[in-house]
Amino acid sequence: MLAAAALVLLVPRSLRQRLLPALLAYAVGGLLGAALLGLLPHALDQADADVVFWTLLAGLVGSFALERLVLWRHCHDGECGLHGAGGPLVLLGDGLHNLVDGVVIAGAFVTAVPLGVATTIAVMAHELPQELGDFAILLDAGYPPARALALNTLSSAATPIGGLLGWLALEAMRPLTPYLLALAAASFLYVAVADLIPGLHRRAAAGQGLVQLALVLAGVATIALLG
Repeated sequence: MLAAAALVLLVPRSLRQRLLPALLAYAVGGLLGAALLGLLPHALDQADADVVFWTLLAGLVGSFALERLVLWRHCHDGECGLHGAGGPLVLLGDGLHNLVDGVVIAGAFVTAVPLGVATTIAVMAHELPQELGDFAILLDAGYPPARALALNTLSSAATPIGGLLGWLALEAMRPLTPYLLALAAASFLYVAVADLIPGLHRRAAAGQGLVQLALVLAGVATIALLG
């Protein structure tokens, strides 16, 4: 994903600005589909609905709190307040997010292989525009391209580390799996609804609404077909 983001940055800016909304729209569908068609139903199969939805609520509130603390920040446009001064915060937040993504993917595979695959695709769909945004922030903050790429690569390495830790803690994770799935669903829903969808509305030009809707549905369909 990081390599793909770096390659996208080589595309002329005008073309990149047309491409990014398409990536974000597909990511919205992937995240919504993974949360509502994959993660939550499997969590409800393993725990009472009251417990799952309280966990989901806690995850949504926690995601809001973390974003307000600039620890879980997904920035996708040049107007973001982190541009120019927030390189270290971006790297910290991205590293923590990637670590959690790895644990979430491991937990999904513990539940069912198709769910693990669907969760991985949803994470990848979101990671490309996120890494693109983070890389752009570092460049805008004055980091040389080689250093920005190296630091983003280091941050991205947290995902396989999180997956490995989750896999090593396989047996210990089993009782926690429904809670982990609910928290992952909360994270996916929050990112899609609070971050990506408003960004799509800001970027939407005349006549692009139907294209964005089609891409959102394509993201949902990708997850549904894997279920």
